[in-house]
Amino acid sequence: MKIKNTIRLFIVATMGMAGCKSNKQNNPITADEIKSHIAVLADDSLMGRKPFTAGETKAIAYISAQFKKEGLEPGNNGSYFQEVPMVEVTSKPAGTLNISGGKTNISLNYLTDFVGSTRREVDTVQLKNSPLVFAGYGIVAPEYKWNDYAGLDVKGKTVIVLVNDPGFKSGDSKLFKGDTMTYYGRWTYKYEEAARQGAAGVIIVHQTEPASYGWSVVSNSFTGAKLYLQQSDKHLSRCKMEGWLTEDAAKQIFAAAGINGDIRAIARKRDFKAIPLNLSATVTLQNKLKYSTSHNVIAMLKGSTNPGEYILYTAHWDHLGIGKPDAKGDSIYNGAVDNASGVAAVLSEARAFAQLKDKPARSIIFLAVTGEEQGLLGSEYYATHPIYPLNKTVASLNMDALGDYGVTNDFSVTGKGQNDLEDYVEDFAKQDGKKITGDKNPGAGGYYRSDHFNFAKVGVPALDINNGAESTDKGEAWGRQQQKEYNEKHYHQPSDNYSPAMNADGMAEVANILFNVGNKLANETTFPGWKNGSEFKAVREKSMGK
Repeated sequence: MKIKNTIRLFIVATMGMAGCKSNKQNNPITADEIKSHIAVLADDSLMGRKPFTAGETKAIAYISAQFKKEGLEPGNNGSYFQEVPMVEVTSKPAGTLNISGGKTNISLNYLTDFVGSTRREVDTVQLKNSPLVFAGYGIVAPEYKWNDYAGLDVKGKTVIVLVNDPGFKSGDSKLFKGDTMTYYGRWTYKYEEAARQGAAGVIIVHQTEPASYGWSVVSNSFTGAKLYLQQSDKHLSRCKMEGWLTEDAAKQIFAAAGINGDIRAIARKRDFKAIPLNLSATVTLQNKLKYSTSHNVIAMLKGSTNPGEYILYTAHWDHLGIGKPDAKGDSIYNGAVDNASGVAAVLSEARAFAQLKDKPARSIIFLAVTGEEQGLLGSEYYATHPIYPLNKTVASLNMDALGDYGVTNDFSVTGKGQNDLEDYVEDFAKQDGKKITGDKNPGAGGYYRSDHFNFAKVGVPALDINNGAESTDKGEAWGRQQQKEYNEKHYHQPSDNYSPAMNADGMAEVANILFNVGNKLANETTFPGWKNGSEFKAVREKSMGK
């Protein structure tokens, strides 16, 4: 639906309210306010809000204008913007991936057997007769007394590793976190650790259940042009090749090395030692490079008595731009739910804080980040180039793709069990007779898939919540059907559009509960922490000098 004058500033009714100095709950944010922002951000004129397009220019202009209208200070030394330099790398193998050293050579075809790319900002990279090593899950986790690289020198070599972590489907709830994925199970970690170990290449074995998605997702998502943050070393510290193998291709390689049976069972044994495969890999990757700059949008409400400590609200403003048309001929991926809804919530929270009669003691930071759809890039850039000290950042409160199916009796906490922030949510939820629930598919690692995660990585307690599934009016089965329908029919599709009939009541509930959580945090002097067993606890304690 097109809207005239889409970049106009909406006038929102002023809502005065008293400051929240206790657990008393206030609900200053309305569904109509949320929808007014979504209507602008998800309009066709913004062309899907892809970085480096006119859609970005319009989106960040609207967001910054809303911050300015509410009297919030520019958050970056007099500017509402933080530049985020990126490089677009279009990387493609020049031919097959050749595995030699066995009785017969194995030739693997791009897309059908493997995918491979590089972050290195050079024209061509090559693995030439790089020795292959099976490094199990590719994990170094001191808190779990686990090191797949122990005693292993992988310089010049290519490691083959498994997706997820040893606990998944092990039947042992005390092995890592059992079926709940830790960050050590994510593909991003596998690549990072292989680079830290000095490997020339890293290839993950794809299996649908532990990955939580099929090969088609890999072949679509890990190919073509990809955006990365620019690095001073031009990503030369990363492995030459980062890739995936189909399970069938991996079985061919393992069989050629004399390894048969369940490789996950082999790798999850506590006495597992990396296995040289006595095979070598050869492949050439060719690149096209393009450099540009995107922007995070940031504003601040300065704290009244403790301005040097910060509560951070985040949401990503970007979406997918213009792409493949759907059956109706619509080619604009507007991202109304993903994630105009989250940005609308942040803007509404900014307005609510700005209009408080009693200003919060700590400062409130509102951050709309770029590049989430390209790999959480804007939040990664802020977390590695923070404007405000991370050890003075009390919490990160994130909103991503809020449900448009109305009020629910529950809130869903992504990665439930990670940190103390969920206890704050539960406290306010109980006041309305509601409950909090965790991930319904904890093995999928949802906690590591949105912008809050980059703050967790640097130790800041980070929370991402959404509407639950138990619809107040129509029940849980109906709510789950709405979630399923969105994921299957509208997620990352042109049909994720704004409509005046959109039900934003549940979105407003999420925005309000996080407003109350943030306001309570802002008037405390203590810092929430990570729960025992969290992989981020040690990072925070180190940053806090503990």
